[in-house]
Amino acid sequence: QVLARELQAVNIHMDLAPVMDVDSNPANPVIGDRSFSADPDLVSRMGCALLKGLQSSGVAACAKHFPGHGDTSKDSHFDLPRLPHPLSRLEKVELPPFQSAISAGVSAIMTAHVIFEALDPAHPATISHAVLTRLLRQKMGFDGVIISDALEMKAISAHFPIDEVAVKGANAGLDLLAICENPDLQNQAIDALALATERGIVPWKQIERANRRIDRLMKQYVRPPADSSDLSVLGCPEHRAIVERLSSVPVGPDPTERSTS
Repeated sequence: QVLARELQAVNIHMDLAPVMDVDSNPANPVIGDRSFSADPDLVSRMGCALLKGLQSSGVAACAKHFPGHGDTSKDSHFDLPRLPHPLSRLEKVELPPFQSAISAGVSAIMTAHVIFEALDPAHPATISHAVLTRLLRQKMGFDGVIISDALEMKAISAHFPIDEVAVKGANAGLDLLAICENPDLQNQAIDALALATERGIVPWKQIERANRRIDRLMKQYVRPPADSSDLSVLGCPEHRAIVERLSSVPVGPDPTERSTS
């Protein structure tokens, strides 16, 4: 709730959190202490507490990185990770936190640039129909906004041209494609998506469904910016007291490190 109040004070209406990845691999170079735990149940409980606090105070939450980036040994900013786990393992470890987030009403879910061989050996989850539509939409029952992780990351950009990513991503089930730093890539993706829609490669109903989900999220959470923001809430004594109370809680050893000893 403190996070939400301070975000709203600076006119931010969505937080790309919580991380729902299970920190099960001590060699993971990218998730680490962004994860709550190596225990899927603790990740579920802590992640849902965070997303409920955000959303109950008017800021949309986004669970990430679906279907789970916690056991990779490569950083998807620079490489394309692959995970060979069977579906039974994913259902036991990686998926439960996301199912909990869905049950808790999370507004959005962000994808992982990771290939899950049991689900789709040819495509990372971000552009996989098997992962985003068959698993996340149909099997797990999520009808919120699906957002890609940043598409400039090398896991995607070094392996797939942006035109292909835009089209495959839309058909896989993405509602929002995150191209965060490169306006030329943004325009290229928009043009590719528009042309594919005109040609029927991306069905118009897919665009309509994405627009419906995005409109619903914006109607629920986005507010006009205040004429004069009251920034006194930032770091106010009430919030500092909460931070100090949380900081005083004893922190045990990192669960992943403990599992390797």
